[in-house]
Amino acid sequence: MTDTSPLFQPLTVKRLRLRNRIVMAPMTRERSPGGVPTDAVAAYYRARAEGGAGLIVTEGVGIGHPAAVDSAAIPVLYGDAALAGWKKTVDAVHAAGSVIFPQLWHMGPMRKTGIGPWPDTLPMRPSGLWGPAGGHTVWGLDARQIELAKTPVPEMTKVDIDAVIAAYVSAARNARDVGFDGIAIHAAHGYLPDAFLWRETNQRTDAYGGSIEGRTRFVVELVGAIRDAIGDQLPIMLRFSQWKQQDYTAKLVQTPQELERMLLPISAAGVDIFDASTRRFSLPEFEGSDLNLAGWAQHITGKPAMTVGCIGLEVDIYEGKARGNQVGLSSLDALMTRYLRDEFALVGIGRLHLSNPDFVQKIREGAPLNGYAQRYLSELI
Repeated sequence: MTDTSPLFQPLTVKRLRLRNRIVMAPMTRERSPGGVPTDAVAAYYRARAEGGAGLIVTEGVGIGHPAAVDSAAIPVLYGDAALAGWKKTVDAVHAAGSVIFPQLWHMGPMRKTGIGPWPDTLPMRPSGLWGPAGGHTVWGLDARQIELAKTPVPEMTKVDIDAVIAAYVSAARNARDVGFDGIAIHAAHGYLPDAFLWRETNQRTDAYGGSIEGRTRFVVELVGAIRDAIGDQLPIMLRFSQWKQQDYTAKLVQTPQELERMLLPISAAGVDIFDASTRRFSLPEFEGSDLNLAGWAQHITGKPAMTVGCIGLEVDIYEGKARGNQVGLSSLDALMTRYLRDEFALVGIGRLHLSNPDFVQKIREGAPLNGYAQRYLSELI
């Protein structure tokens, strides 16, 4: 049996103390009619807090911008009713002894047209581009839908950029005011901040494009604006990824040196935790080193990084879908080997938090875990 006791050391980030190193990773649910989190949403997160999660990162939460999300069932962080719903959720998680961050979300290129709260609003894209589809692309889109998504829209103007950042800032202030313990920014998987970082979707010739430093500017300004708005005490967590929904094999950067050029300015702007999203945590990121993406982020920035991706399960979510979402368990030995050499400070658990709300308690006690099966999707969507 794998010794997971080292994961139960606390971690302090700014003034926030996490009781352990295990995080409930963000997972989209679409269970908030009209964007308002219900009592069932509060109960869902409270159950994982009661199960021992040190930190809970919510599903993606829409900011107050018309192009942010494409479903009226995605929760938002504006409006009295939504904020009251989040206050109930935050209070429930705190009562169970955990802490919680909202994941601020703007879908950018990935937003579908013709649906959602503002169906006539076009997707917002740095250069108007969806990006090239790779050999593997987002599941749920057929070839016709991909071709529709690839139809160019107008390039974002500086007015557009400023309006989006202002919407993020407003959502972050609202999160602080209802009692969230920090802010998470979704800057991965082809969504808007990531679309600025990725050369394939950012072909701008102004200060927001071109070099790695230019493509990083939007995220640097976004993080800095949120930091200025919420003050120095609340941690900011940023999710980034190499892979995109448009292309699972995509790369933001090719070398550790390029990753450093991207992450250091973002870190300096005010990020405290880097959430390095990979589909398989166990794979090295660059040739010549066994470090995974989280390991490189922590090594480069000197700040805590979170690893995620297929932890404790045989296959990743996309392969699992092909199997009909019947996924068995795998050993945590490789995870602990990497953790014990200080490759990363936090461990993000997604699907196993669906099938095991008490995941943390179970691994602490050595109790058997449930694998992941189709029936657990009812918790997710």
